[in-house]
Amino acid sequence: MTDNTSSDYSTPDYRTATEPPESPAPDAAPEKGEKKHSALREGAILIGIAVVLYYVMLTFVARPYLIPSESMEPTLHGCSGCVGDRIMVDKIGYRFGSPHPGDVIVFKGPPNWNVGYKSIRSSNVAVRWLQNALSFVGFVPPDENDLVKRVIATGGQTVQCRADTGLTVDGKPLKEPYLNAQTMMADPLVYPCLGNEFGPVKVPEGRLWVMGDNRTHSADSRAHCTSTPADAQEGILCTGDPMAGTVPASNVIGKARFIAWPPSRWGGVSSVDPQQG
Repeated sequence: MTDNTSSDYSTPDYRTATEPPESPAPDAAPEKGEKKHSALREGAILIGIAVVLYYVMLTFVARPYLIPSESMEPTLHGCSGCVGDRIMVDKIGYRFGSPHPGDVIVFKGPPNWNVGYKSIRSSNVAVRWLQNALSFVGFVPPDENDLVKRVIATGGQTVQCRADTGLTVDGKPLKEPYLNAQTMMADPLVYPCLGNEFGPVKVPEGRLWVMGDNRTHSADSRAHCTSTPADAQEGILCTGDPMAGTVPASNVIGKARFIAWPPSRWGGVSSVDPQQG
């Protein structure tokens, strides 16, 4: 008798019969949705990185400032209630050096320079928040007595002005091509001090004597200095405490590098050393 079992016949694989049929290809909609969410996440991350980098730049590298007054005209345009220049201020340069004569600097006013200063912020919380945010990007003046002036003399130098010699530092007359007689409404050849005579003031070490380019419309070192009673009676200013009219170099925020706005005013900010004249 022959054996009916043969190795040529394989046992059926019943497992395949119990497996469910293959599912149809998944709809493409979930895949598109995932890609959309992924793109949104990536966009949010990129925006977050950009905001952080911008904040770091404004804090440590450079920051825009709005010129709120006319004290630096014609070098920088500015006025209350109108569109003034927006300048970019370099905050790195003075980490490796000190301000030099002729530099246009932004600095925090010393305490005695802040007398009479009033906040320019709204009492409305939402409006004040918006003002602070716009101030950080240079569209609104900061809510502090940040000032823009030109360095005339540095620590150890002696500055004074007399009708017969004009403005001098260490006895040498200055050459100031940034002054404009039409802007000041006074000719420096006729009125060399463009105001009261003052000094001599020996600038203390670590401090600066600063003045505005619009010399007849600038509350600068001359406006905050003190005088001895005898000199004050003769109309000579700044012969008292030299600390009052000078600015600590540590108060300097940075150097004005260029005008960023408006486009018609694009260009660098001149840094002419008047002592080289």
